[in-house]
Amino acid sequence: MISFLLVNPLFAQDIYKRTLKLMGSRFEITVVADDQEQADGYIDLAVSEITRIEKLISSWDPTSQTSAINKGAGGKAIKVDLELFNLIDRSMKISQLTDGAFDISYASMDRIWKFDGSMTAMPSEASIRSSVRKVGYNNIVLNRSDTTVLLKQSGMKIGFGGIGKGYAADMARKKLISEGVSGGIINASGDMNTWGVKPDGSDWKVAITNPLNKNKAFALLPVKEGAVVTSGNYEKYVTFNGVRYSHIIDPRTGYPASGLISATVFAPSAELADALATSVFVMGTETALDFINQLDGIECILIDSDGKIFSSQNIDFNKQ
Repeated sequence: MISFLLVNPLFAQDIYKRTLKLMGSRFEITVVADDQEQADGYIDLAVSEITRIEKLISSWDPTSQTSAINKGAGGKAIKVDLELFNLIDRSMKISQLTDGAFDISYASMDRIWKFDGSMTAMPSEASIRSSVRKVGYNNIVLNRSDTTVLLKQSGMKIGFGGIGKGYAADMARKKLISEGVSGGIINASGDMNTWGVKPDGSDWKVAITNPLNKNKAFALLPVKEGAVVTSGNYEKYVTFNGVRYSHIIDPRTGYPASGLISATVFAPSAELADALATSVFVMGTETALDFINQLDGIECILIDSDGKIFSSQNIDFNKQ
């Protein structure tokens, strides 16, 4: 765990950061505070909230409600907390909006693709088709009157890998705002969620990674009271017959997404940005741009496999 202070003697408050591992990922929590003691208290609150969310949504914890839902697949409806019920409900609405490009039942997929360097050939077409036979958000049944969740097919599973860190970042932000923290950033392994401003009154800025050189940024953009999330294949991918296949797999087909190497989404919440970043990566350039341009308050930056940059209609690189 690392804590440090960025000092600016001209202002009464300063920026404090802590980096730590949560939800199996690297988190960096930044707050504006009067002093180190106050900042540590704020950050501890954020950590507690993120830990609470992890216990609620973890499919690795056999005692979690998510694990209970998966164990009941094919027969038993499971009563869950309203918070989890609502998260699943919102996830299903995003699935409908994206025509299944996002689907929390992706966890049902057979893991036939390997991105650790061990694959020497593509899986067969039959095995790819078979790998998604239990995937399908339409087979998740919600009963709001008693907050129960049923997975219709035996062997179905849900998971929050495409939305969970974003939701945790949102809830940590909400907690800190309720405690009077005037500004900060929750960086959930690249899922960035901001609020307020820096002590000098300037906006928080987020660097967009250059997927052709991940040690450099190709843009630095202001983010006001919102979130930005990037999905990319520049670290985990395989190449067959000259085509790069991402570790991000289309849950509708079982095939890895191809064509894009990076998709960055700006949205009011990290939960939504998280889910949509995965979705537009799966959709590909043309479909993704058309989709995002129809959504109010949502923007995206896409980079294709040739390194060409595309952006939605309200992003102006020259201005920003």
